[in-house]
Amino acid sequence: MNMVKLTIDGKEVVAPEGNTILEAAKSAGITIPTLCYHERLNPIGSCRLCVVEVDGYAEPMTACTTQVSEGISVTTTSDRLFRMRQEALKFILINHPLDCPICDKAGQCTLQDLVFEFDVTQTDYQAPKKQYESVYATSLIRYWPDRCILCLRCVAACKEIKGIGAIDIGAEQGTSRLSVNQDICVSCGECLQVCPTGALTENLSRIKGRPWRVEKVPTTCTYCGCGCQIELNVMDNQLVGVTSKDNVGVNQGSLCVKGRFGYEFIPNDQRLKKPLIKKNGKLEEAGWDEALTVVAEKFNKIKKESGPDAIGGFTSARCTNEDNYLFQKFIRAVIGTNNVDHCARL
Repeated sequence: MNMVKLTIDGKEVVAPEGNTILEAAKSAGITIPTLCYHERLNPIGSCRLCVVEVDGYAEPMTACTTQVSEGISVTTTSDRLFRMRQEALKFILINHPLDCPICDKAGQCTLQDLVFEFDVTQTDYQAPKKQYESVYATSLIRYWPDRCILCLRCVAACKEIKGIGAIDIGAEQGTSRLSVNQDICVSCGECLQVCPTGALTENLSRIKGRPWRVEKVPTTCTYCGCGCQIELNVMDNQLVGVTSKDNVGVNQGSLCVKGRFGYEFIPNDQRLKKPLIKKNGKLEEAGWDEALTVVAEKFNKIKKESGPDAIGGFTSARCTNEDNYLFQKFIRAVIGTNNVDHCARL
């Protein structure tokens, strides 16, 4: 791999040929503000916040779409760039409501952080306010059109990460907005994961926990054996949502519809909490030692009277690969039969 030497803010940086200025700056610990950029997506270049100055060029250029070249000198912070970023934010806020106190994303909104960083207290531009109906392809995700900044992250993620392409930009009332193909949308929530503002929010939990009140508990999704890493969002000992971290686990932050939204069973009062043993024709709660003893005695009795092939093992694709391995080994090595199967239909 060919390496390129350049200077960013007076610091000598070495980056692989083909990298963008934004990637090179990030590798050197230099922060360049951006809204539309996401490291799992191809550069979009829609927000114009990552503009930088390159010696020899009259006009600033976007760091997320400009590749590094040998010997260039880049400036990421200047009075000119500060004003340009301020103006870009003001344009974004023309149709964006300043409703941070009631927005679900408050406290973890990239746009909110940037507006504070660049001291944007008002916008000098005006545009007719339009009311849009909040319609989306799934009842699990709520779309807030007035909060959408058209960064195109969701469009790119649906196409590039999921390979579906259910989201596009359409026109309504003379204004651009998201358009979702309900026939191919799978409600995975990848768009929700990458949205930098409160334009897309989870619509399942009745309780909306603020980031500073929610404890995020890392765990492994139980819906299949892939082992996707998730975060249980817990507030006041109640599960109020499921999120994931980018670049963590085999899923790298992506989840399916079951992993992201299928958590309502957890606090359900119909869930079994103790083993049940049938006594006098009725199922009664029992302790684990008692239950496992009954199972072992029944296995031994059947095996002695009818042979090991009278027993079969049936496991689940929801279990981990390790659990399924141990189960089949128990059936084959301990019970002594190859009658083992599983159901892949979740």
